[in-house]
Amino acid sequence: MSEATLREQIEAQLKTVYDPEIPVNIWELGLVYEIKIKENNRIGIDMTLTAPGCPVAGDIIREVDEKVRNIEGVSDVDVHLTFDPPWTRDMMSEEAKLELGFL
Repeated sequence: MSEATLREQIEAQLKTVYDPEIPVNIWELGLVYEIKIKENNRIGIDMTLTAPGCPVAGDIIREVDEKVRNIEGVSDVDVHLTFDPPWTRDMMSEEAKLELGFL
């Protein structure tokens, strides 16, 4: 499988993960900072949350890990949570801003 195809599958899975308090997926919210495809299809994901004290942080991280890990060909997943830079509304896609009434 090509890296581009694997990246598309990862992005598709990330679009199925939602912050329970916001009706927009984590990809459109801009919570995923980077996807790294490493040797042997080990996947590294750098992401953040809308707030450091997010009560469902563990659930979101676990769901990202499980969904990406279930993609055929993925050997391992490392989800790294960071708050640098902190998330802002500007990181959302136009679609997310429209959906949430920010445009």
